[in-house]
Amino acid sequence: MKQRPRIYYTESQKALMWERWQKGESLQQIAQLFDRNHSSIQRILAETGGIRPTQRSRSRLALTLAEREEISRAVVAGHSIRSIATSLRRAPSTISREIKRNGGQRCYRASQSEQAAWDRARRPKTCKLAENRTLAHLVADKLQKIGRYPVTGKATCCSEAKTARLRPSSNVIHAM
Repeated sequence: MKQRPRIYYTESQKALMWERWQKGESLQQIAQLFDRNHSSIQRILAETGGIRPTQRSRSRLALTLAEREEISRAVVAGHSIRSIATSLRRAPSTISREIKRNGGQRCYRASQSEQAAWDRARRPKTCKLAENRTLAHLVADKLQKIGRYPVTGKATCCSEAKTARLRPSSNVIHAM
C-alpha cells in the first residue's frame, strides 16, 4: 500500500472537523471530506480528549502585531529603545526584552516575533525535568539524600546545585 504524504491541517480545516464531530458524524465520514484515513482525524481529535479546545486569545497586556511592526521599523531606523517605548506607551524594559528574545537589534522581525510569542505561550509546557536528564538525575539524587523532607532553596547552575546544602522547610510539620 502506497503511503500518502503527511498533511498539516489548517485552523479552518480543524474547525470543520470539530463542527462535524459535534454534530455526531463518525471519524470515517469526517475523513472522507479530506480524502484521508480516519486515523489522521482521530489524531487531531484525541489531542484534547475529544473535547474541542477553547479559542486561543491574547492578553490585553501582550504586544500586538502592529506594535511589533512599529518596533521593527523603529529598530531599522536606529531609534533608541526609550524612544520606541515612549511612542508605544510601553515600558522600556518591555521593548528591550522583546528585541533581545527575538534576535536582537540586527535580526528583529515583527512577523517572526509574533509567531514566536504565540509558540512560547502554548500550554501545557514540557516539564524542565523531562527536557533536561542531568537536572532530573540531580534532583532525584538530592531527594534520595534528604528523604521525606521537601527541597528548599534554588540552585542556579549544576555546579552550585552539587554543593548546595538542602534543609527541610521551616513550615514542615513532622507528624510522622
